[in-house]
Amino acid sequence: MKILVVNAGSSSLKYQLFDMETASVLARGNCERIGIDGTLTYKRPCKEDIKKDLSIKDHRAAIGLVLSCLTDKDEGVISDASEIDAVGHRFAHGGERLSESAVLGEGEIEYLESIVEINPLHGPPALAGLAACKEAMPSVMHVGVFDTSYYSTVEKKAYIYPIPYEYYEKYKIRKYGFHGTSHRYVSRRAAEMLGRDTGELKIITCHLGNGSSITATKYGSAVDTSMGFTPQDGVPMGTRCGAVDPSVVTYLMKKEGLTPAEADKILTSKSGLLGISGVSSDCRDIRAAKEKGDGRSALALEILAHGIKKIIGSYIAEMNGADAIVFTAGIGENDGEMRESVCSDMDFLGIKINTDVNRNCPRGEDVDISAEGSPVKTLVIPTNEEYMIALDTQNLVIKNSERK
Repeated sequence: MKILVVNAGSSSLKYQLFDMETASVLARGNCERIGIDGTLTYKRPCKEDIKKDLSIKDHRAAIGLVLSCLTDKDEGVISDASEIDAVGHRFAHGGERLSESAVLGEGEIEYLESIVEINPLHGPPALAGLAACKEAMPSVMHVGVFDTSYYSTVEKKAYIYPIPYEYYEKYKIRKYGFHGTSHRYVSRRAAEMLGRDTGELKIITCHLGNGSSITATKYGSAVDTSMGFTPQDGVPMGTRCGAVDPSVVTYLMKKEGLTPAEADKILTSKSGLLGISGVSSDCRDIRAAKEKGDGRSALALEILAHGIKKIIGSYIAEMNGADAIVFTAGIGENDGEMRESVCSDMDFLGIKINTDVNRNCPRGEDVDISAEGSPVKTLVIPTNEEYMIALDTQNLVIKNSERK
């Protein structure tokens, strides 16, 4: 079975074509700068990458280019688009109703359109990508995989905000959580590495990148996560502030004469690591500036590590222990100094890492960086959200065929 996975952004469309029989990627790439000038990237194993600068008017044009590459007589990996059995679409938000991956029929699409108001950044481009794919491939099954669905097991005590309850009832203001597909993948992979079932483990997964979130998974089910009503909550991120006293926002609005939109832009685009360091939103740039003696850059890294450490500690308390801590995504996988900062002085909680293994951790590999005898295992696991989307899509294709 061949599954095409699509992740559509406002000006991009990432794709991967999976052969599920071998769990291999036949091709992958990205259409970038959609609606601006356009760049297409097309990659296949053991072959030279192809990159083209060309006009990409919209998502419809983007998916047309992708299918053209995949079926190209000389460079393609399939002979015809009809070889694609289904398309899996990444959606950041599934609201309360879409609590698991689902076939995207009219009802599901109408619901996704209805929650755009609480998902204005990611919802519209994902829907545009879906519409383009359905037009190009009308006869195949289209499946939505929702980052929020992993948190359908979180109890009300953890997702209801202490504001008047009527606002939850009227506007569905609550913690939703994000990056769920990544947390689901790495928690399962952690269990495999430990040779145990997820149903008997307490795992804390740290998805650390330009956007960062931390999730507590107890016996196979998510019980809490750091992101909230939006992907803005939790630890400081590249340009997002993370958790702040809400009165800071209203105070700034009064002092600076800001509109809600202007305040939101400051909190989402000018804060976090960029706001603290004044250098960059990228940890690599900030670390380089720190090494040159920049104090604010050093402070930004300290604040991030401090925030991650506090959330890990709170989740250990919430779950009454932990069996494993997992680091994933750009910072989590590649920044050994950040991992070491987070895990330092955590030995009372059973977290001890082997600093030599951690500092020489090979990129792109699953690695146990725990110190010998450490009660809590610390693991570095590259995430693979696309494979989880492909797997969910395949399972729904099989289920639907069995019903017929």
